[in-house]
Amino acid sequence: MTSIILASSSPYRKELLKRLQIKFETKSPDIDESKLRNENGYDASKRLARQKAISISKEYPNAYIIGCDQTAIFKKNHIEKSKDILSAANQLKVLSGNKVNFYSALCLYHDNKNICLEDVVEFDVKYRKLTSKDIQSYLKKENALNCVGGIKSEGLGISLLSEINSTDPTSIIGLPLISLSKMLVSCKITPND
Repeated sequence: MTSIILASSSPYRKELLKRLQIKFETKSPDIDESKLRNENGYDASKRLARQKAISISKEYPNAYIIGCDQTAIFKKNHIEKSKDILSAANQLKVLSGNKVNFYSALCLYHDNKNICLEDVVEFDVKYRKLTSKDIQSYLKKENALNCVGGIKSEGLGISLLSEINSTDPTSIIGLPLISLSKMLVSCKITPND
């Protein structure tokens, strides 16, 4: 039986991966997610997805590890995850009415088979014009802390957006299933393996 591990503690990514009907486990990678100096969003997401996969593969060298990461850029600056309600509210105030570029990276890694397949799905979202009341109401109803861009688009956060431009709607939640499906097929991994 093929052993597959999702290197993520996100319940949303776990739910997404269940759609592919493959057996897998989840393990939380313990890596430093700091961005490197002068690192763009594309490169940061790709590096972090690979690092997450490699960190789990050290303990499971004979398993396929799925690493993923998401970064967002607004006006050439990385958007960091909000750590408290005040920073989340401020972030939403800044992003209100603006377009943000996202990078959703994926790495399928197998140490013993020397496999490292990678992809980064680029997309953008436009936040609708948000009032202070919109922001406060949202943050009272949904815990969006630790989320890139200050919202959970898989929940109520979708109501704060006016458009999403992506070739893969699952990339918005941080696990691009179209790319992952292609990678799994290339490794001869099919549903219920």
